[in-house]
Amino acid sequence: MNFKYDVLVIGGGHAGCEAAVAAANIGAKTCLVTMDMNKIAQMSCNPAVGGIAKGQIVREIDALGGEMGRVTDATAIQFRMLNRSKGPAVWSPRAQCDREKYIWQWRTVLDATPNLDIWQDQASELIVENGRAVGIKTVWGVELRAGSVVITAGTFLNGLMHIGRHKLPGGRIAEPAVVGFTESITSHGIRSARMKTGTPVRIDRRSVHFEDMEIQEGEMDFHQFSFMGNHRVLKQLPCWTCYTNKEAHAALLKGLPDSPLYNGQIQSIGPRYCPSVETKLMTFPDKEQHPLFLEPEGESTNEMYLNGFSSSMPMEVQLEALKKIPALKDVKIYRPGYAIEYDFFDPTQLEHTLESKVIEGLYFAGQVNGTTGYEEAAGQGMIAGANAALKSSGGGEFILHRDEAYIGVLIDDLVTKGVDEPYRMFTSRAEYRILLRQDDADARLTEKAYDIGLAKKDRYDWWMQKKEYIDRIIEFCKNAPVKPREVNAFLESIGTTPLREGCKIFDLIARPQINMANLSEISSQLKELLDAAPNRKEEITEAAEIKMKYKGYIEREKIIADKMHRLENIKIRGRFKYSEMLQLSTEARQKLEKIDPETLAQASRIPGVSPSDINVMLVLLGR
Repeated sequence: MNFKYDVLVIGGGHAGCEAAVAAANIGAKTCLVTMDMNKIAQMSCNPAVGGIAKGQIVREIDALGGEMGRVTDATAIQFRMLNRSKGPAVWSPRAQCDREKYIWQWRTVLDATPNLDIWQDQASELIVENGRAVGIKTVWGVELRAGSVVITAGTFLNGLMHIGRHKLPGGRIAEPAVVGFTESITSHGIRSARMKTGTPVRIDRRSVHFEDMEIQEGEMDFHQFSFMGNHRVLKQLPCWTCYTNKEAHAALLKGLPDSPLYNGQIQSIGPRYCPSVETKLMTFPDKEQHPLFLEPEGESTNEMYLNGFSSSMPMEVQLEALKKIPALKDVKIYRPGYAIEYDFFDPTQLEHTLESKVIEGLYFAGQVNGTTGYEEAAGQGMIAGANAALKSSGGGEFILHRDEAYIGVLIDDLVTKGVDEPYRMFTSRAEYRILLRQDDADARLTEKAYDIGLAKKDRYDWWMQKKEYIDRIIEFCKNAPVKPREVNAFLESIGTTPLREGCKIFDLIARPQINMANLSEISSQLKELLDAAPNRKEEITEAAEIKMKYKGYIEREKIIADKMHRLENIKIRGRFKYSEMLQLSTEARQKLEKIDPETLAQASRIPGVSPSDINVMLVLLGR
């Protein structure tokens, strides 16, 4: 076997899978190195994809030519569009998946990807020559060489699991930790630190009293993750909700002295937005209950995931607390919740391509950059894999900006601000939310990805067909007249003001009570046009409606984004000696020296760099 590649990807989780496929699709000869080929893209925590802002990232991955959306659609056992009561800027798709089928669907994708090999082994040493990453050595003595190396090791680097006072090395339950690889990387000047995350108890559904829970059904409309994939094919299953109570809280608080989070056993910082149940009790002592969501792990398994009950308390404490909840009074579990500590690397030492500033040709993606979540990992994996492939062939860079993608916001936040806790994406982190909707990810990204070979021709052709039809619908609505006598009875019936004079259909769309569906009932021409859509007509109709209904907001936000692009175009790296710039605040000098921003816009987003500091640099640049 020839162990020379263009790109090596170390780690077969969500980041690693997308990185490997991205690199291979661009044309790089790629090898994915994973410890267990039977646990590719394992859902270590919740068997779900998407959610608030995370769903937008998955849509972006799909638009770029990635696979997470298609794999999710193929294995979804429940789908919901979150935030429907709000505007489309924050609509967020989420799907519950069959955990085992998800793994094997990913294996099918990887096995069918040209230019991609899989090697089952464990990395032990990074090979660096003349300041450039050129390969790895493995625990089995194999040496793999490549033009670029992507590290996507998840929680495995010096992983340490905690259940009460019991500690056990591991990257996941029943899987070994990777020892020594971190030290091989940090020996070259890359900074590392420790983070913590956790996962809840797994429950046997046969022991649950569902009559004491509230059912939560999924949705069966046209929405899904992939712009290309098939609609949901598996049996759709409900989730269930209930609450903790005072008795459960008392049981947990009694066990607090044995909690590794509170007895000093765990020193690292956990995720603020996905706290353990014991952290909830300490942070919100006045709350008498917290919601729990019981979610199926698959079509045919009895295993269920108790979302909201992440814990590293002793096993007996977890069980005692669970049995105080009426629906779980006879609960049987497959395994308790646990916490895990692991190594990550300082993301401020990365470029926006996710290439290391310290070692050329070395890329990092996923939890090793201090993030949490499958979606955040996969999004980084795509960018790292694409850039690693371009680097190995002497190509350019592939960077997404903050007004182009949530993935761009994610990466810019990481490399500009760094992390002091596991980073999770929210819609509130993006300043251009109306531009970064889940419905228009293909409009933003597919052509850009096609230009570098990341998205394939079938995806590009479908987008061009869709774009053409959206434009046809909008053009028709701009020119199609409506008269008061034709529509006033309808307008009054839906509670909106009747017309005094004629207008175009486009002018009616802006009204909140009106949508394309009810308009098509009074315009036979519009109905014919919508029904003649070439494929996925509901998706095309929705995209056209949103573009028309929110036209003013979209145009205003584009103007703001364009203004910021002027600062993005002002390159400053290498033009200042920040330590000598006494006109800047001390904090600004220290932060700018540490981050070494590429552009003035990036400098403006560094915490501690004020608008007056930016003005000083603008003046000096003018000189």
